[in-house]
Amino acid sequence: VQLQASGGGLVQAGGSLRLSCAASGLTFDDYVMGWFRQAPGKEREFVAAIKWSSGNPYYTDAVKGRFTISREKVKNTVFLQMNSLKPEDTAVYYCAAQAGLIESTVRNFRAYNSWGQGTLVTVSS
Repeated sequence: VQLQASGGGLVQAGGSLRLSCAASGLTFDDYVMGWFRQAPGKEREFVAAIKWSSGNPYYTDAVKGRFTISREKVKNTVFLQMNSLKPEDTAVYYCAAQAGLIESTVRNFRAYNSWGQGTLVTVSS
């Protein structure tokens, strides 16, 4: 699986951005597509994920109500719509994919084997 993330940029607090992750090589329908982020000096953390087959979403509490993950099967693309951005959302955002994840591992970055290159999101105060 190859992943190409895009859509990052500089935005003021309260603004919005939409990240995209184009995937190729998704040969099975049981993939989970995830978004993770990593701020300088911090460990990579879970943001959101979506089951490719059902569209069932998962979110970390810090982004619930502000971020929305979705997928467009025809285009093999996953989106992360980020609204009401805060300075603490500043990070490099990575998309990831993994087949066969069990529920308890969806939020664990170590469970994913395929990663995109990352896109920088900077939120100014």
